[in-house]
Amino acid sequence: MDLNFSAEQLAIRDTVRKLVQDRVAPRAAEIDEKSEYPADLEKLFAENGILAIPFPEEYGGISGSSVTICMAVEEIAKVCTSSSLILAVQALGSYPILLAGSEEQKKRLCPPLAEGRVAAYALSEPDSGSDAAAMRTSAKRYGDEYVLSGSKIFITHGSVADTLVVFARTDPDGGSRGTSAFVLEREESPWTVTKLEHKLGIRGSPTAMLAFDEVRVPAHNRLGEEGQGFKIALGVLDRSRPGIGAQALGIAEGAFEYALNYAKERRQFGRPIAEFQGLQFMLADMATQIEAARHLVYLAATKVDSRAEDLTKTAAMAKLFASDMAMTVTTDAVQVLGGYGYIQDYPVERMMRDAKITQIYEGTNQIQRVVIARALLR
Repeated sequence: MDLNFSAEQLAIRDTVRKLVQDRVAPRAAEIDEKSEYPADLEKLFAENGILAIPFPEEYGGISGSSVTICMAVEEIAKVCTSSSLILAVQALGSYPILLAGSEEQKKRLCPPLAEGRVAAYALSEPDSGSDAAAMRTSAKRYGDEYVLSGSKIFITHGSVADTLVVFARTDPDGGSRGTSAFVLEREESPWTVTKLEHKLGIRGSPTAMLAFDEVRVPAHNRLGEEGQGFKIALGVLDRSRPGIGAQALGIAEGAFEYALNYAKERRQFGRPIAEFQGLQFMLADMATQIEAARHLVYLAATKVDSRAEDLTKTAAMAKLFASDMAMTVTTDAVQVLGGYGYIQDYPVERMMRDAKITQIYEGTNQIQRVVIARALLR
């Protein structure tokens, strides 16, 4: 399929693909089994420029293109979803700075992130998930600094991040317009990890509950003006959702490739099961859904790069369709393998467990349908 990728983008994709096959694929099952964050792969990605992909060259990066980010996330997710989150969350945690930061903030904060300093994004709270405007974490200003108090939940990489973008309420009565965004650097504004979640999938990616007990943050680390936090958060999600679509696409591709090869080799009734029409129809449907999702994901990524007016709708469509597709395809991959698909010796059961989260984070798929419908009816 020709999506008009540039020579530079194809070179980055091929570099990531080789690195993933050589270094990540052999580790994928162990990462899942031990539920350990692969710090060695984080270091590997940093050393090979993968964590620099979200940033333009003027801020120490090598790309800054959503299309390129999606290409890399897709390649990693084909073999290990947990490892793909190292890049996906680096982009997510950096988007608020790139989207709303001043030139001084971008030049100060982005180069260390491009070199491998880990970023994360803290929006959700125990009583504020899909209803992000209902957050309770507060930020009160005292002179040249703010004091943050409250908690966040389900924060991917919140326990390993060095830089954390936190959304907090600066106006208790301001509703969605009372929220502001802050960049916390662990050395001067440390937060507390109160719990690590035990999860169905993405077990090698730590998901943390965080506490902020009067954490002091310099005023120069506020992004944008007071009250712009909710707007920034929505803008970030528009840009990050295609990446989740790419992750779902990669998971589905990995599961489909394994199931396809298995069907060609597994023999029953004296011949390969791929010769049975029932299996052929399943494989045909899986391949068709993957191809459709690929086009939608990269259409959305292109709209991020071109700052298209209909980005919000298309990004929601890409995330919605690709994640639903990944759940269907991975479930069918397990079915193709039969009993073998249900045991941990084969990777498709892990891929099915990992696929589920893509329907939930970055906005549930029910929320995506709300976003799409609003855009259609506006």
